[in-house]
Amino acid sequence: MKFTNFDKTKSFKKLKKLAKQYEKFSLTEALDVVRVRGCTTALGGGLNYNWAAKKADNAIVAVLKELAEEQELIEKYKALVEGDVMNTGEKRKVLHHLTRGQLGGSVVEKGKNLGDFYAQELSRFSKFADDVHSGLIAGTTGKKFTTAIQIGIGGSDLGPRALYVALENWAQKKNRQKLAAKFISNVDPDDASAVTSSVNLEESLFVLVSKSGTTQETLANEIFVRNKLTKAGLKPEKHIVAVTSETSPLAHNPDYLDSFYIDDYIGGRYSSTSAVGGVILSLAFGGDVFKELLEGAHEADKAAFEPNIQNNAALLDALLGVWERNFLQYPVTAILPYSQALLRFPAHLQQLDMESNGKHVNRAGKKVDYHTGSVIFGEPGTNGQHSFYQLLHQGTDIVPLQFIGFKESQKEDDVELDGSNSQTKLKANLAAQIIAFVRGKKDPHANKEFDGGRPSSLIYGESLTPKALGALLAHFENKVMFQGFIWNLNSFDQEGVQLGKILTKKVLSGDSDDPALNEYVKLLGITS
Repeated sequence: MKFTNFDKTKSFKKLKKLAKQYEKFSLTEALDVVRVRGCTTALGGGLNYNWAAKKADNAIVAVLKELAEEQELIEKYKALVEGDVMNTGEKRKVLHHLTRGQLGGSVVEKGKNLGDFYAQELSRFSKFADDVHSGLIAGTTGKKFTTAIQIGIGGSDLGPRALYVALENWAQKKNRQKLAAKFISNVDPDDASAVTSSVNLEESLFVLVSKSGTTQETLANEIFVRNKLTKAGLKPEKHIVAVTSETSPLAHNPDYLDSFYIDDYIGGRYSSTSAVGGVILSLAFGGDVFKELLEGAHEADKAAFEPNIQNNAALLDALLGVWERNFLQYPVTAILPYSQALLRFPAHLQQLDMESNGKHVNRAGKKVDYHTGSVIFGEPGTNGQHSFYQLLHQGTDIVPLQFIGFKESQKEDDVELDGSNSQTKLKANLAAQIIAFVRGKKDPHANKEFDGGRPSSLIYGESLTPKALGALLAHFENKVMFQGFIWNLNSFDQEGVQLGKILTKKVLSGDSDDPALNEYVKLLGITS
């Protein structure tokens, strides 16, 4: 395999030449019934990806296929899942796919079969959750736990929280809710205070998540929680479990009720299908529900091996995103789920995408001369329609849109108004927005005119189930991975978060020698 900068490929030059021709491409004229029906690809978990409203056609897709082959995207994906060192910055394997099933041969490191290790941890925390639900494992006073609270930040919070919120209504409807779940992430004490004040501590089980065991914000929140438990006359070691690596100070520690393990091959933003997400979701919904989510993720992972890009939703999504970012010069992408259950999913995708591909150097540490990751933002529809859609429709920048929608609601608890129920109204809004962005509107009043030609894709399915959610999660993980390969980036480290941490430590130790920083310290009333 060759790792080549994007702008050194033959495909880059072809696409750059084609981009000038596509400045006049009329998406309004191109979008018809045949195109809508013909631009759909299954992505797994009962979901489909439709790109009919993208500013591209078969001629562009043909060159994107050449790009996929030239950059050996499927081969690199295969190497990744089989245990090659793909995180070049930290010299590590990248194995989040292995947490939801074997895709290639066994991955062994220092005599340890890592697939077996992840399966063993899955079995351990599934049994632990069962024992909590039955009351076999209880808190200080012997009362059954009724609430699980995750303490973590970044990838230890965003993904698991997004998945919990996504399945809460479904679980209640299906009578699968076992424990309520809450999350503490921000080092702002108001976060931990609000959560701990809203629960019965006697019946609360905390899940402390830190792979290194040294994350400053998480450890501060742990101390906050321990103090609260102690003041309530409870034993913290009976109310806290740890999710960490086997080499961290939290591992095999009697200060915790139990410990579950991940390793350095699972990056935080890719860790939702490991114990990082598995413990809290199994406690909330049961191990069987979490395994259904893993099944959907594995299905999407397998679909991402398809060499024909028109049958590979994650790869096609990635390639069309590169076309928009590098050649149509669109720097921002909006994630717009028409599902309240996906309220926190755009926030997870912000970290997944921007922390992975927000890089200015290639895998060898050399600066690149082309644009890389997009800015990601989003909110559920129809809320966004009454907020930032003004800019999306009539602003000076074109923002590609990624819509997500489902035919059925999760609770199926609805009301009729003016001849249709709320779910039908939601779907009608989604369909209308796709066309409104494409068609636009002519009007003699300039402020009422819409240019149109605004591209979008649509991921859709019957309903948001655990399996569908797992597939959706894996789709975006694989999309980001493929784009990183195209841009020749290391999508699996995150040095961009380190500088601020270093300066924070200097501030807290009173060791800063930067006069401007010290002035801000005074403005904020910081005392060391």
